[in-house]
Amino acid sequence: MTSASLPALEPGAVEQFRAAGRIARDARKLAVQLIRPGARLADVMDEVERFIVAEGGGMAFPAQTSRNHIAAHYCPAPKDRTTYQEEDVVKVDIGVEVNGYVADNAQTVYLGEDPRYHKLIQASAAGLEAAIQTAGPGVAVRDIAMAIEGAILEHGYRPVTNLTGHGVARWKVHTAPQIPAVADRWTRGTLEEGMVVAIEPFATNGAGPVQEAGKSEIFMLQKIPRKLKGIDHSVWAAIEGMKGLPFSRRTLANLPEEAVENSIGRLRRTGCLIDFPPLVDTDPAVRIAQTEHTMIVTSDGVEVTTA
Repeated sequence: MTSASLPALEPGAVEQFRAAGRIARDARKLAVQLIRPGARLADVMDEVERFIVAEGGGMAFPAQTSRNHIAAHYCPAPKDRTTYQEEDVVKVDIGVEVNGYVADNAQTVYLGEDPRYHKLIQASAAGLEAAIQTAGPGVAVRDIAMAIEGAILEHGYRPVTNLTGHGVARWKVHTAPQIPAVADRWTRGTLEEGMVVAIEPFATNGAGPVQEAGKSEIFMLQKIPRKLKGIDHSVWAAIEGMKGLPFSRRTLANLPEEAVENSIGRLRRTGCLIDFPPLVDTDPAVRIAQTEHTMIVTSDGVEVTTA
C-alpha cells in the first residue's frame, strides 16, 4: 500500500490529522451556535472560516450549509442574502487542513419543535455511531454499510443511497475507500490500519437518492491549463494556492468579480476545473439530516479526530 492509501502512516501525520480534527470540531460547534432564524448563511460560513484560519488551519473545502431537501454542497455565494428560517433542517459541513492533512465533519440542527425531525437527526447520528462501533482494521466496508443502514432504518427513516463516506489524505478530501450507507453487491474493500476515513450517514424521510441541481459554488482544479490565456493571473494564483483542494467564489471574493467569472468559465470550458452543484431530493417537502466524523483506523479500532 502507498502512503496515499494509508495516510496516517506518514511520519508525523497522526498529530497533524489530530490538529485538523480539533479545529474542525470547534468550527462545527461554532457554526451550530450561530445558526438561528434570521441569520444569513453567508455570514455564518464566513465567521466559521475566519475562526479556522485564526486557529492555524486552512480550508480543506469551503464551509457549506445545506437546508431541508438539500443534502449537501450548498455553499453561499458572496452576495447570497439567504437566511435561516424557522423549521429549517440545517446541515453544516466543515473541512480543515493542517499542513495538508484533512479533517471533515458535519452536524445537523433543526430550528423547530417537530419531534419527527429531531428523530431524523438522531437516525443520522445513530448511523454514524454504529459505523464507529463497527469500524477497525480488517473490517469489511460492507459490514460498516450494513451497520449504518440498520441503525437508520431502526429509527424509522432511510439512508440516502447515493452519498458515501470516503477516505481522506494529505491535500485530498476524497480518496478510497468509499463507505456507503447501504450495502449492495458492488460494495467492496476492507479497512486497514493507517487509513483515515470520513463517515457521513445521511438520513431522509424521502425515497433515498439525491441528484445535482442548481448553480455550483464549489470548484476543484483537476488539471493544469496548458496556457493561461483568458485566465486572470491573480485568480489563477489563488486557485493554485489551494493545492488541488476545493474552493468557492467566496474564496475569491477579494478579487474583481469579472476576473473571477471569466477565469472560472475559461477553466471549466477547457476541462481544467470541475464543479459540485448542490445535491438535492427532487421533492422539496423531503428533509435530510447528516452527521459526520473523521477517524484514523488504529490497531484495535478507530480514533475519532473530530469528536
